[in-house]
Amino acid sequence: MNRRALLGQSALLAVSTLFPSLAISQKRYGPGASDTEIRIGQTMAYSGPASAYGTLGRSAAAYFAMVNAAGGVNGRRINMLSLDDGFSPPKTVEQTRRLVEQEEVLFMFNSLGTATNTAVQKYLNTKKVPQLFLGAGGAKFTDPANFPWTMGFQPNFFLEAKIFATYLRSVNPKARIGVLYQNDDLGKDYLSGLKQGLGDHGRTMIVGEQSYELSDPTIDSQLLALKSSGADVFFSATTPKFAAQALRRIPQMDWKPLHLLTVGVLSVSAVLAQAGLENAIGAIGATYYKDPNDPQWANDPGLQQWREWMRSYYPAGDPGDSLNVLGYTFAETATQMLRQCGDDLTRDNVMRQALNLDFQPAMLLPGVRVKTGPTDYAPVSSMRLQRFDGKSWQLFGDLLTV
Repeated sequence: MNRRALLGQSALLAVSTLFPSLAISQKRYGPGASDTEIRIGQTMAYSGPASAYGTLGRSAAAYFAMVNAAGGVNGRRINMLSLDDGFSPPKTVEQTRRLVEQEEVLFMFNSLGTATNTAVQKYLNTKKVPQLFLGAGGAKFTDPANFPWTMGFQPNFFLEAKIFATYLRSVNPKARIGVLYQNDDLGKDYLSGLKQGLGDHGRTMIVGEQSYELSDPTIDSQLLALKSSGADVFFSATTPKFAAQALRRIPQMDWKPLHLLTVGVLSVSAVLAQAGLENAIGAIGATYYKDPNDPQWANDPGLQQWREWMRSYYPAGDPGDSLNVLGYTFAETATQMLRQCGDDLTRDNVMRQALNLDFQPAMLLPGVRVKTGPTDYAPVSSMRLQRFDGKSWQLFGDLLTV
């Protein structure tokens, strides 16, 4: 090494020793990041059988538009590339590879669907691309031992079903439960969680199980079979199209079971109104966020902030659709994580900060925080039960941590 190079290294070492903050604050960029931009990727069902969820992508984009209008995150604009996969796993694979290999996004954000995210989970983990805050509740998305680059958001389907099981055992241990479930990981996780939550009681309490395929035009035959089983509780482990079909069809069959709805189908405007609000009266669901239709939140600062954002940045969106609450909350969480990243916008640091969150998003229920840790890949772990009264969901009972 020549003398000039040695002197240069010595000088750099001296500066780093005397002023360590200068070395720490050095900008570091991974794919998709620069002085002016943070590029992130998403796959979403803007078409196909789950297109009702498309507003999740649109509302997240609208939230990032608000952030960008205020100067971005640490001076950088968030550019979300959201591609339609039609809720089809092969299309998800195609679109995700395009986002990672051609668009070179920094991370994948809030892509929709259990089966669709499963189709790319191994690929993204092999490439060490963060797969964050998924619009899915599969138990496999909180499995850091096998998939350390994947993180869900909501309590997973398995645990949500256990909440319903605990509730039924406490209020009606002699309930006769009929289960309709989607024949994929979503439906199977719910069914497994329900059975584990019921324990030995499940052998007598579950009197019927019927599955359906996403490609099925109707679920009439499955509903008839469940009615014939003698079920007085109907557990609907479904997506919006089929949840609405069941709500609408069951009263026409002169069947009056207690209707249990899962967290992905609670939207008043996108699901319940499509079935007829009167048909959903008495239904029970579990939630972790504020229902924009519930009058108890009328003067809540978080809801007022959300409504102003809807008016200003997403006027085409439905203010009665709780999916827009979720899109807002997912994007708010991603923004907080990116603020914590500072000028170290590498995939390693993105994952590190995703595992270092502790804050209260505006539209989560009081007491429900986004909190993660080095081995805690479940940002939200609490829910409350609620009952539909014909206009809005009414919370009851205590906050349940799963």
